[in-house]
This record gives sequence, structure tokens and C-alpha cells, in this order.
Amino acid sequence: MKGIVLAGGTGSRLYPLTRVTNKHLLPVYDKPMIYYPLQTLVDGGIDDILIVTGGNSAGDFLRLLRNGNDFGLRQLNFAYQEGEGGIADALRLAEPFAGGDKICVVLGDNIIEGSILAAKRNFEKQERGAKVLLKEVPDPERFGVPAIKDGRIIRIEEKPRVPASSYAVIGIYFYDPSVFNRIRTLEPSRRQEYEITDVNNSYLVENQLTFEILEGWWTDAGTFESLWRASNLVREKSTSGTEPVLSAREGRRP
Repeated sequence: MKGIVLAGGTGSRLYPLTRVTNKHLLPVYDKPMIYYPLQTLVDGGIDDILIVTGGNSAGDFLRLLRNGNDFGLRQLNFAYQEGEGGIADALRLAEPFAGGDKICVVLGDNIIEGSILAAKRNFEKQERGAKVLLKEVPDPERFGVPAIKDGRIIRIEEKPRVPASSYAVIGIYFYDPSVFNRIRTLEPSRRQEYEITDVNNSYLVENQLTFEILEGWWTDAGTFESLWRASNLVREKSTSGTEPVLSAREGRRP
């Protein structure tokens, strides 16, 4: 299985910090943000990794990460996204790299306490389809939200006004090779982006989408509040070795 970190975007919610750099290069406690999704993949047993980025700071990723020596990797791969076409548009650039293999995709601002290793092993046993990771959150309307019935996801709604559940589809996805053909069939959303939720729903209508609940805490780091929260969570974990007390806005254990 190959790993892909999506680290593009303008980071407009973090202006003016992102006026001169990519948001994924900002610090989360004592490391650049991009280190955390990379470590998630490596800890999950995935060492063939592509980073998709864009904008004027793309070269800084190469200077920072080099060949991945800090993660015990022999080589890192890079792709460049022109423009802002959305998550699925960025993912399509990974097709030559994937080479027909299954893939694990991690959004570059996702930071987790635990491991994806069990989910990865379960997906390897899955003959085809996709798998998404979920986390119970107090504000699901900010995310893609699954409606769950009889242990199955029956639909996913992107940032719904009235969420169908208290779970969020977090930015960690597993896909079979058909994902790239699915992306080619997408139409732009009302935001004029190619949505990853539409990709997931394409698997759903074919009854090929499974899910698992992520253990431990999770946060994104794409806003000032979540960036601050992520730094505090990582600091607590690294300095105390115990689980931090979560605030009302943080992911809770299921």
C-alpha cells in the first residue's frame, strides 16, 4: 500500500500566517505540521509516500523534508497541484505514483494520537472499495457527516446544517485503484471544487464503503483555534505521556 499526504491549499483561514508560507509548514508544538501526517503513515507501516502540494512555497517542502531521512525513509515523492480544485482534484495527481496499488490518503493538517495500523490491515483484507475513519465530535456540522444505520454508512453529507450523526469523516481515507476513475466522473460542487465526499459517496452507492472509529484524540489544524489546540494536545502527550483532558470542541473517545 502506498501513502499520499495532501498538503496544498491557500490556508486562508490562517491568514496572515500563511501569507508567506504553506500552512502545512507552520509549527505544531515542536515540529512542522507536515511531520504529523507523515509519521502517521510511517507508523502505519507505509513507507512509499507522495506529498501533493502547491503554491509559491512548494519548494520549501523539499528543503525541509529532503528524502525523508527524518522518518527512516529512503525517498519521498512530490507532486505539484496547479490552482485550487479541491481535495479530489489534488488526489488525481497521485495516479501515476499509485501505479494500481491500494492507497492511504491523509490530509496534511490531520493530527492523531493513535495509529492507523489496524485500519490499514483490515483494508488490506478488503477485496475492493474504500474505507473511511470516523471520530465523534461536538461540532460535526464542520465536516463530512455520515448517516449510520445497522452498522453501515447509508450516506455522507458535506457540512450539513442538521447533522445526521455526531461523527465526522476525518481526513484519513483508504482507496482501491478505482478511485482515480471515480474522480474523473466528478462534477464541481457549488464551491467549484471536486469534493472528496463525492468520491466516498460513489463507493457508498455500490456498497463498497466501510468505516472504522479512530481511537484516541484527533484534531485538524487548519484554523487558529484548532492549530492552538493541536499544539496543546501534542505538548501534553509528549511531556506527560498521558492522555490530555479534552475540551468541548475536541474529538472524544467513542
